[in-house]
Amino acid sequence: MTRKAKRGLSAPFLINQAVDRLRAGGVVAFPTETVYGLGADARNETAIKRVFEVKRRPADHPLIVHVADEAQAEDWAAEISETARRLMAHFWPGPLTLVLPARGDVPRAITGGQDSVALRVPSHPVALALLNAFDGGLAAPSANRFGAVSPTEAWHVRASLGGQVDLVLDGGPCRYGLESTIVSLLDERPRVLRPGALPLAALRQVLGEEGVEYGDPSAPSPRVPGTLPGHYAPVTPLEVHALENLIPRAEALLAQGLRVAVLRGNRSLRGKPTLPPLPQFLLPTRPEEYARCLYGRLRELDRFAFDRLLVEAPPDEDVWWAVNDRLTRASAGSRREARP
Repeated sequence: MTRKAKRGLSAPFLINQAVDRLRAGGVVAFPTETVYGLGADARNETAIKRVFEVKRRPADHPLIVHVADEAQAEDWAAEISETARRLMAHFWPGPLTLVLPARGDVPRAITGGQDSVALRVPSHPVALALLNAFDGGLAAPSANRFGAVSPTEAWHVRASLGGQVDLVLDGGPCRYGLESTIVSLLDERPRVLRPGALPLAALRQVLGEEGVEYGDPSAPSPRVPGTLPGHYAPVTPLEVHALENLIPRAEALLAQGLRVAVLRGNRSLRGKPTLPPLPQFLLPTRPEEYARCLYGRLRELDRFAFDRLLVEAPPDEDVWWAVNDRLTRASAGSRREARP
């Protein structure tokens, strides 16, 4: 049975209770600045197995190990390059996950059988308090069913996983609302494997304009979380269209008698074709604010049980890269069999 602390901060006794549960092999949901994670002792293979069972996650899909600081990363990584240390110094704690060579004693259940391990130090105060009190690594994928919309509030976790979680620490809404950016440091040149809350521009400020690769899905790379073609998917079938294509698509679906809703940026449609009369839901126009609200809005719209959700495509710009990545995967992962 879960217990809820005062919104925005989990009381110290709940942190201690969470540590006890984790040391006993339990699973505890906790907030990070990105999304809520489902934490388990990363050295306890029985606990790790339970995470996979609760999430219904494929066994070859690796987990991110959350640690309290850079020093703890050395317990998991066989080698930490100078570039890795620069990134840690600039962005840890924060929404950056680094893929590094794994030590031989790292459980391969965490790495998906690979010789690399994904590490990060979250910046949320509740997450850091938990990690410091636990004094070890926590394997913590997002606290939801595999492939579904990630949770950005504690009640999302309870709605998704119910009583299968031993404890939910409530840290209020997540600051970023999208998962961490994942960067591989296994090759000579750092490579972004998953865009996320840390923008590409921030990485370039540290590594230089040509210091980081990205956007080449054909290049060999380790498996990392959240990169399957269908992921982050709501229950409602979702399609992404430019505004000029969204309007005729909405008209066609309405003509079939389907219940259709539109999710678009909160900007004026003056001078553009008018949408047919149907429910419209708005998101902010700034990419950071849009990202923070996106998953919560998708969950909200699922509760209306529309037949189709049409999303206006955001701009095709670097600052929107992570949002566009999530929308593309959400479209592929939603119930395509219902789509005429």
